[in-house]
Amino acid sequence: MGLLTGEALWAMAVAVAIFLLLVDLMHRRQRWAARYPPGPVPLPGLGNLLEMDFQNLPYCFYKLQRRFGEVVSLHLGWRPAVMVNGLEAVREALVKHSEDTADRPPMPALEQLGFGPRSQGLIMAHYSHAWREQRRFSVSTLRNFGLGKKSLEQWVTQEAGCLCEAFADHSGHPFSPKALLNKAVCNVIASLIYARRFEYDDASLDRMLELLQNKMNEESSIITVLLNAVPVLLRIPGLHRKIFPAQKAFMALLDELLAEHKMTRDPAEPPRDLTDSFLAEVEKAKGNPDSSFNEDNLRMVVADLFAAGMVTTSVTLSWALLLMILHPDVQRRVQQEIDEVMGQARRPEMGDQARMPFTCAVIHEVQRFADIVPLGVPHMTSQDIDIRGFLIPKGTAILINLSSVLKDERAWEQPFRFHPAHFLDAQGRFVKPEAFMPFSAGRRACLGEPLARMELFLFFTCLLQRFSFSVPAGQPRPSDFGVFETLMMPAPYQLCAVPR
Repeated sequence: MGLLTGEALWAMAVAVAIFLLLVDLMHRRQRWAARYPPGPVPLPGLGNLLEMDFQNLPYCFYKLQRRFGEVVSLHLGWRPAVMVNGLEAVREALVKHSEDTADRPPMPALEQLGFGPRSQGLIMAHYSHAWREQRRFSVSTLRNFGLGKKSLEQWVTQEAGCLCEAFADHSGHPFSPKALLNKAVCNVIASLIYARRFEYDDASLDRMLELLQNKMNEESSIITVLLNAVPVLLRIPGLHRKIFPAQKAFMALLDELLAEHKMTRDPAEPPRDLTDSFLAEVEKAKGNPDSSFNEDNLRMVVADLFAAGMVTTSVTLSWALLLMILHPDVQRRVQQEIDEVMGQARRPEMGDQARMPFTCAVIHEVQRFADIVPLGVPHMTSQDIDIRGFLIPKGTAILINLSSVLKDERAWEQPFRFHPAHFLDAQGRFVKPEAFMPFSAGRRACLGEPLARMELFLFFTCLLQRFSFSVPAGQPRPSDFGVFETLMMPAPYQLCAVPR
């Protein structure tokens, strides 16, 4: 009996192995299609996952680009993917084929966090009526609450003043600016979403930022990649209760803030912020099954705006201060321009940009050099397309290597060095090359770009107007090599902020 059981188990194992092999062959069948891009040979079941260095994906993709060229085929588990490199190929994918590459690949792991047909948010939502509706709403609502207007500019300037006071509290002694930058930028997005400001010593703000950091770490982990690449693993009993604890805790915190917000909302009064505006749309949409305005989607939209609107700008400012202490000559030129245009007494205004070409060049070069979103957000083809002569079938994930554009050796004089002259012409006027696309391009380009540009200019100029920044005495010179954690972060560093 035992022998029969053993034989039966062996036969079942062989049958399962054959089944999985056939499934794997089915998923990789397009590799044999005419004009499919070259790429490394995938392993059965795992694809090219074992070749991916998830601790340094940008360098891994750089090596693949060097080996295979502008368009590279990959297999992430059972999922076919194509990596697109360089300015011309990226523009072809995102601009020429903007409609056909606007979709997102399925992310089965996200379903464990509440993403579903009625709640997809903004970033990972499929290209659909619901996404277009939410994108239009978010853009118009942010404008209504001051984006591009003096009201929001004044809010950012006031927050920059609070940030400067917090820097001054360190009395020129060494400190890490990361936490204070996070809090200042978080307050700007909180003003738009919740019409409130957190004090820098508020424990709930610390908790939110801690969960947001842990959430990002979970999103970039090999476990998340593996679950999305081989979604059958999500069927393991009890697994869904154990994965993504930080993401679940972050969503729970946002739920608390939303519940608190609803209690203070007066529908008879004009909306105070984006959340009030969304709730008003939910009331209008009752009984309309085609509407994307529902409370499940509200929490996802808020989560996306918080994460995307806060982290990227804060990390860019952290890079900016690091690069200023590493390049004191650049810092002095920025301060000279600040003194000439606005002096020491008047606070910076967005209107000053036109008269500050060097400062604008420095801010743009920080974004280019820091390259904080090197791989962008994955896209997916909604029909067969042609990129650089290669046929990319419908349903293929498109990985946009933005780093290959921001550091394209054909587009930049010194792509791997911090060089503000990249954004200045021979007469010293500010210019923006076509290869500058840190916010991506096409239909899914970052909707928060105008807000980010405002924050970067106002926070950066306010800080350099008030302080001179330097490497603390006795400390080694920090590195300008980044650390990849979903975003490209500067390695931990300290600085001294000495009042001017």
